[in-house]
Amino acid sequence: MAHVVVLGAGLGGVIMAYEVKERLGSKHPVTVINKGSSYSFVPSNPWVAVGWRQKDEIEVDLTKVMGKLGITLRPEGAARVHPSENRVELQNGDSVTYDYLVIATGPDLAFDEIQGLGPDAHTQSVCHVDHAVQAKTAFDKLVEKPGPVIVGAVQGASCFGPAYEFAFILETALRRAKVRDQVPMTFVTSEPYVGHLGLDGVGDTKGLLESEMRNHHIKWITNARVTSVEAGKMHVEEVGADGNVVKAHELPFAYSMMLPAFRGVAAVRGIEGLTNPRGFILIDKHQRNPAFPNIFGIGVGVAIPPMGPTPVPVGVPKTGFMIESMVTATAANIGALVDGKEPQTVATWNAVCLADFGDSGIAFVAQPQIPPRNVNWSSSGKWVHLAKIGFEKYFLRKIRVGKSEPFYEQLALKALGIDKLKATHKG
Repeated sequence: MAHVVVLGAGLGGVIMAYEVKERLGSKHPVTVINKGSSYSFVPSNPWVAVGWRQKDEIEVDLTKVMGKLGITLRPEGAARVHPSENRVELQNGDSVTYDYLVIATGPDLAFDEIQGLGPDAHTQSVCHVDHAVQAKTAFDKLVEKPGPVIVGAVQGASCFGPAYEFAFILETALRRAKVRDQVPMTFVTSEPYVGHLGLDGVGDTKGLLESEMRNHHIKWITNARVTSVEAGKMHVEEVGADGNVVKAHELPFAYSMMLPAFRGVAAVRGIEGLTNPRGFILIDKHQRNPAFPNIFGIGVGVAIPPMGPTPVPVGVPKTGFMIESMVTATAANIGALVDGKEPQTVATWNAVCLADFGDSGIAFVAQPQIPPRNVNWSSSGKWVHLAKIGFEKYFLRKIRVGKSEPFYEQLALKALGIDKLKATHKG
């Protein structure tokens, strides 16, 4: 009997528990450790922030579905992982031992690295549903008293899609509220150019996004380093290719949403051999930690080197399909180990991304996500908005029923004009 513990119940953690349980069967227990008992569909948070979704519409109570599947849910949350003891210490002082551990915590949001950043200070966030609910209150105040808006992502950020999404969703919401003409908008990003996305672009994302920004009257500042934020004012340094500051900006705002840099969560940060200096999980091509081979890492919390040097630090994103491929590979590799074999399955890390703009959007496919690529495609249109709604329904249904449903997955991929996108390979 092998006890598999999954740490985290976000998109990666929940489907990880489902897939490994299906792969191993009832004789091998699976436990999920999470802070709380609910799953929230993070890609819908920008809609929550402008009132297009309510919090309860994008949340799933995991207690019933995991109980039905025979998965134990521990909602106390993790305090610390002790790899040398094969043990996870919980927030209440209890411990859960494991034979195999899958770390799927997602990131810690490093708002504290910039003075005045974050929902406890002067800027909003769409990284968590509770942040999005708070951002909706701030949005209502903006509609009542319009003023300048700043949206973007700070230095070290590795998830740029939601920043672009929210800029355009907010712009659409302001137009519908008939106050857009009173709201100057600026997009501030650490990327070296608009549409870099931490991936050195995909297809013509640079041209597409610059064109959309011009069409929607959104100005931008790239190679931007946010030094501090105070009430109603953001201090930004614009950095040149040589790393020197070429211009300092003091940007006034009535509303701002800035994505922070990510780091590993406190439960794993600083464990030698397990994480890098930022606290991200070190893995090999089989999603396995080299120092502790019974520990696997998936999702946003794994360490991926940046694409290359940039004037301002830029991280690499982990998209939903990429995370699903990590899950599938990890489930297969744990299954192999339980069967007395060596891991052979490798996640392809293909990327399918839908960036909704409220009434249109941009989609891209990178196969694989890290260049050079076999597929390097991007497109735009109103169909992206409809496809994003379809993806939301697919993922929430997948979580609620407790298993992967290929029909819905293939339907979503066909909406992008893709018949099949391979998730794993042997190697």
